[in-house]
Amino acid sequence: MKAIRLHHTGGPEALVLDDLPEPTPAAGQAVVKIEAAGLNYIDVYFRTGLYRGELPLTLGFEAAGTVTAVGSGVAEVRVGDRVAYAGVLGAYAQYAAVPADRLVALPPAVSARQGAAAMLQGLTAHYLGTATWPLRPGDTCLVHAAAGGVGLLLCQIAKMRGARVIATVSTQGKAELARGAGADEVILYSEQDFEAEVKRLTDGRKVQVVYDGVGKTTFAKGLDCLAPRGMMVLYGQASGPVGSLDPQVLNAKGSLFLTRPTLAHYVLTREELRARAGDILGWVSDGRLRLRIDLEVPLQDAAAAHRALEGRHTTGKVLLIP
Repeated sequence: MKAIRLHHTGGPEALVLDDLPEPTPAAGQAVVKIEAAGLNYIDVYFRTGLYRGELPLTLGFEAAGTVTAVGSGVAEVRVGDRVAYAGVLGAYAQYAAVPADRLVALPPAVSARQGAAAMLQGLTAHYLGTATWPLRPGDTCLVHAAAGGVGLLLCQIAKMRGARVIATVSTQGKAELARGAGADEVILYSEQDFEAEVKRLTDGRKVQVVYDGVGKTTFAKGLDCLAPRGMMVLYGQASGPVGSLDPQVLNAKGSLFLTRPTLAHYVLTREELRARAGDILGWVSDGRLRLRIDLEVPLQDAAAAHRALEGRHTTGKVLLIP
């Protein structure tokens, strides 16, 4: 089978198309013939070496397809089932052996491409808006990178839960996408000071929660957008890692909360995974949650897809098609 592997860390050119044996399932695993794999910023972190993995490794944490084989002791899925998963390394390939308890069934109305587009970013948006800071009517949230994959879904989930959404984006085109996803106010951070705009839009009351997947360039000013006892949710670092922080700063700025969550800790059990995925895929199925698949790129062109993502030339989801 074909797979995109990383033999050394570096730029997009480090992604190499290799020939590998088709996997066989170990006990508790199922083999999935991948129809679409999702591209996420965590893949960039592994490629550049910001996150460490044992080399050589096959990138990709999210895919959807059809089960072709199961190992001993597997009761969760059967051969022929249409499934999706997130959080298991090795999705940039034609086949992957995946722990069966990490697989979720795709509803009949949800395609494999939609499943691959919905899982990692959808589950992330779900836990951010329903668990890390459970949004409720009367809350105002600030969503950075609101035209990205997580951002567009988080805006929609925030509106489902009755919150007011202030979004930041870089261009007018992305502003329209954020408004289409339910953002009440959109700030062009390339032209406006988002901290000043947040204070203006809230009459100085500021926001209850900041959802920040950007990191270095937005973090410090984001703290100044929070109301007393508000929460900074730093869930990514697309612009680079945030520097050191004296906890006394959180006191001085209003007894703030700071968390750095990751999806794995919000789907620790199969029951929690199925509940979150059931919500996301169910909302996609009935039309309440709209996915934006921006690019579908052949697997062998993964480097080009990485360049587009890092260059902020994408909106919504990028898929790799084996």
